[in-house]
Amino acid sequence: MEVRRKHVHTSLIPIRWGDMDAYGHVNNTIYFRYVEQCRVEYLERMGFAAMPQGSAPVIISAACTFHLPLTYPGVVEVQMFCGLPGRSSVPSFYEIRRQGDGTLYASGEAKIVWMDVASGKSTPLPDVLRHALSAD
Repeated sequence: MEVRRKHVHTSLIPIRWGDMDAYGHVNNTIYFRYVEQCRVEYLERMGFAAMPQGSAPVIISAACTFHLPLTYPGVVEVQMFCGLPGRSSVPSFYEIRRQGDGTLYASGEAKIVWMDVASGKSTPLPDVLRHALSAD
């Protein structure tokens, strides 16, 4: 069964010298930061502030497959896709390339759950987000 993936956002992020590790390539933890930045930009564009009040998105699972190492200097292009939304969650998928290079350097996914900040319990996705992700 093929999973629906709707492109929702692309971020361009400079690779910093400090992103590299002792092996001379971007450290694996930094890929998660690249993906996080893309996700925050998308959610802010949708009107959801990064500072949670009331209800907010949290990540309950995240994974990344490292296909090829990235190195400094350069700019990464992170493309974000979303699957069909559930009651309180939506799957998100990511592709990381070097800007201007079609080669896939990393791919990943994260499950985004909307949560009531005070109680820590899941809450329904905001209607505006559900509508944007359900529309083709």
